[in-house]
This record gives sequence, structure tokens and C-alpha cells, in this order.
Amino acid sequence: MEKLTNRSVAVNRSPMTFGERIYLPAIAKGLTITLSHIFKKKATVNYPEQKRPFSPVFRGLHVLNRDEEGRERCTACGLCALACPAEAITMEAAERKPGEENLYREEKYAAKYEINMLRCIFCGYCEEACPKDAVYLSETVMPSNYTRKSFIYKKEDLLIPHPKAQDAK
Repeated sequence: MEKLTNRSVAVNRSPMTFGERIYLPAIAKGLTITLSHIFKKKATVNYPEQKRPFSPVFRGLHVLNRDEEGRERCTACGLCALACPAEAITMEAAERKPGEENLYREEKYAAKYEINMLRCIFCGYCEEACPKDAVYLSETVMPSNYTRKSFIYKKEDLLIPHPKAQDAK
């Protein structure tokens, strides 16, 4: 029969020697590997007491930003929702009414803004797509929850608190 490839290797079928039959060298080699791991530095971190430093490019929870005067930056352009590959962002636009100039920067604002964190893959495309720097991913780790509803973050959950309301406290 002709060989299909040149990678075939003949198997050594010679009988085992006495040292190979008693398996002591193999056991000793395994014990030395185990003992060497005992004296190495541990890779685990004692979490509540110690916190592991995150990388500088870590992406955490989403935040909706405000401008210097405390108005919402989001103009409901929808570019963040279009850029999201997981389709985790949903929004509805509304027109600003007279007298709401202190709440919203532009004539349009996001009346409804939701992010489904179960679908989000934390890619950062929404942050890059936003022309007004309204959305950014913070360095906050997402907290654990027990219900699916609590993973859908609404606009009120994402907005930074109003700076003037904090000064009043």
C-alpha cells in the first residue's frame, strides 16, 4: 500500500524496561511538578479585601452625560442604536416644549432611552458613534441582579445626576 503523506511515523513496539514498568520515575516527575507549583505566586485575588486593577481600556456601565449647565446632551439622533451590533439600545425622540430649555440642549431629546444589558457586548461602538459625547462607558462594573427586568436600564438609571440638584443637598 502506498503512503498518502510523508507524516506517518513508525510506532515503537519494543517492550518496556524495568524502570518504565515500575512507574517510579514518572511518579517522581509528577511530584516535582506539583511541589514546584506550591511555591509559586498565587494568581487568585482575595476579592472583598483586595480589588484587581482593571486595564485602561475597560468598558463598564453606560452613562448618559450632561453638559456644564446640567442639560441632557443626548439629541436622540439614534446613531448609538444604529451602531450597536447587538441591537441593545432602543430610543424614542420627542420635541422640546417651550419652557424646557433648561432641561435639553437641542430641540429634540430622547423621551425614552433604554439599554438591555443582557444583550450588550460592551463593544463601545455607541460611545464612538455619539456626535454629542452623550454616551460613554464608565469604569463601573455591572452589578448582579436576579430578574431580567432589572437588566434593562432606563434613561433615569443612566443619566448623571443634575449638578445643581447635588449642590442644593
